[in-house]
Amino acid sequence: MEAGMNVLHDVGIQATHYLQQNYQSSQSWFLFISFAADLRNTFFILFPIWFHLCEAVGVKLIWVAVIGDWLNLVFKWILFGQRPYWWVRETSYYGNASTPVIQQFPLTCETGPGSPSGHAMGSAGVYYVMVTALLSIALGKKQPTIKDWFLRTALWAGFWAVQVCVCLSRVFIAAHFPHQVIAGVISGMAVAEAFRHVPAIYSASLRRYLGTTLVLFSFALGFYLLLKALGVDLLWTLEKAKRWCDQPEWVHIDTTPFAGLLRNLGILFGLGLALNSPMYRESCKGKMGQQLSFRLSCIAASLFLLHLFDSFKPPAKVELLFYVLSFCKSAAVPVAAAGLIPYCVAQLIRRQEKTL
Repeated sequence: MEAGMNVLHDVGIQATHYLQQNYQSSQSWFLFISFAADLRNTFFILFPIWFHLCEAVGVKLIWVAVIGDWLNLVFKWILFGQRPYWWVRETSYYGNASTPVIQQFPLTCETGPGSPSGHAMGSAGVYYVMVTALLSIALGKKQPTIKDWFLRTALWAGFWAVQVCVCLSRVFIAAHFPHQVIAGVISGMAVAEAFRHVPAIYSASLRRYLGTTLVLFSFALGFYLLLKALGVDLLWTLEKAKRWCDQPEWVHIDTTPFAGLLRNLGILFGLGLALNSPMYRESCKGKMGQQLSFRLSCIAASLFLLHLFDSFKPPAKVELLFYVLSFCKSAAVPVAAAGLIPYCVAQLIRRQEKTL
């Protein structure tokens, strides 16, 4: 088993080495793709846009992103996947032969296990939701025409172009092996497809959101504590990241497994708070919620204010405080985008209408 994995890892190292040697001029592009594929951009950019254009799609984006990333965490804890940037430096696979030189970047040194790729899984799930939503809106149930076929082909071609870019980016920066990004894409699509058959997410109560958040957190924490009691350290990768990363400042606490878990659960809980709040019912569910001008105003205000809000970084010196503040910050995102901001926009529009 180990010999087979060493061969698979070597193939990945050769792929990374080839990309870095032959596409060094595309470094900025690959780094941008890795940054753009982070789920943070789904929460801070894609969710506000889709929620106010088509609420059901916005809600599904959050569920697919959160549940997908939770499953990704569990898979990583089970599979114990290596990452290229540390494997190549501590393996004995190459013996006396020269070890390939792998370059590192500011986005390389993630601290969790490597399989499957969270970026690839999140990107595949999120874009799968958006493509299927666009096709459903544009085509509906009418008889397909040649124009419909071209639209379907173009959207799915765009989907796969994005996935290829994300996968190449993760391999280029030595954050993942090729088999890890492929597994991530397949897993992300599977999660998104599964949620096409779960209509209950669109009418979930606050109690359901709270219960789901607690179950996901309890299972992850319980699984971690159980394996730790059995002598398995699920944070084994943190030491490797600190040891083999070229620059200590490239190792960030927000890439640790529990940081991602609490960030995502905060988003889910915040969505439940927003959708069950009086602010949401009074603004988005009222007559004003049907007006395009109101929706566009909410999108513009949400993107601007959430961009400012994202500049707040919880202090990382005290780990527990960082986790708590990360949860609260994440919960505030959907509360603001789906509740507070639409309510304020609605109040401003009503005041303007009264003065006219």
